[in-house]
Amino acid sequence: MKKLLWVVLLAACISQPAESRAILKTRFFAADDARIQFAGRIDFADAKRPRFWAAGVYLTVRFQGPSCEVDMADEVKDGTSHNYLEIVLDGVRARQQLIGKANTLVVAKGLGKGPHILVICKDTEALIGYLEFTGLRCANLLPPLPRPARRIEFIGNSITSAMGADMAAIPCHTGLWYDQHNAYMGYGPRTARALNTEWQLTSESGIGLMHSCCDKTNLMPQEFGTLDLRIGKQPWNFSRYQPDVVTICLGQNDGVQDSVQFCGAYLDFLKTLRTDYPRARLMCLTSPMADDRLTAVLRRYLSGVVAAAKAGGEANVSSFFFARRYTGGCDARPSLAEQGLIADELTAYLKTTLHW
Repeated sequence: MKKLLWVVLLAACISQPAESRAILKTRFFAADDARIQFAGRIDFADAKRPRFWAAGVYLTVRFQGPSCEVDMADEVKDGTSHNYLEIVLDGVRARQQLIGKANTLVVAKGLGKGPHILVICKDTEALIGYLEFTGLRCANLLPPLPRPARRIEFIGNSITSAMGADMAAIPCHTGLWYDQHNAYMGYGPRTARALNTEWQLTSESGIGLMHSCCDKTNLMPQEFGTLDLRIGKQPWNFSRYQPDVVTICLGQNDGVQDSVQFCGAYLDFLKTLRTDYPRARLMCLTSPMADDRLTAVLRRYLSGVVAAAKAGGEANVSSFFFARRYTGGCDARPSLAEQGLIADELTAYLKTTLHW
């Protein structure tokens, strides 16, 4: 088994008393341990190897001891694609790419006894392949903190997946097309963390409502009901995650479409969402990277969609228009800093609208 060495060194740890740094024996805790919290679209058919595809799926654990190792299997789709993870230990985050099918990640070493909080998030999207979490090694697992009382789902395309955002390690147009993904630092998870809510991303690069880019034939309304976000694959059980709010950020890949066709497709999708989420607030967003022409069109279309939905008896729906355009990342997508600005806009709107 290949090892990826990622060591978190904190100055505070160096100054810990000797007894706090005493070496504790580690034990293996399998993925089906009840003290491990999962969030997102996850296949638990094999509880000891939960499998997940979507960007932004994450798990949280509280542990004791100076060290922690995580076992993570990567599909290595097409024999070449390697997923990225965001590893957040006691609030300190690092982005790590896997290198093989079986990976042992040293996520903590030389810490104090704890307790410590570890979050592992899938930074890359379903197109890069699935991950399987098999367990971790530490001195002891602790009961999890209570889950947030609220939940949000963010539906979208590459913007929601935070494609092209993180250029810290690999500059644009070098490496592979997914090397700048960082779902954890995308606007959705950032908004959710600011509001102390759970999050789920249902997003894919290039996806559209009625027209996808880049020769794609799949559309979001077709993929929405699937576990792996691919047409004709495993269905998702919506009872596993019922959000309080669903944001829909589509239209960038559709481009300017016929108003009747686009608004009709949007209304149909809202009806699908209402069937799956009877109590959620549905929020229709403009694209934060759209040019002036597309932004004007989306503002007009979404205003009409919301008005038509309300006229048809749908009361729990609204629209939100981003104040500016964000194109500082790769291929004119939002950069990591701009993802934070998008999150700031959306967070303020949610706080005001929902009184959160």
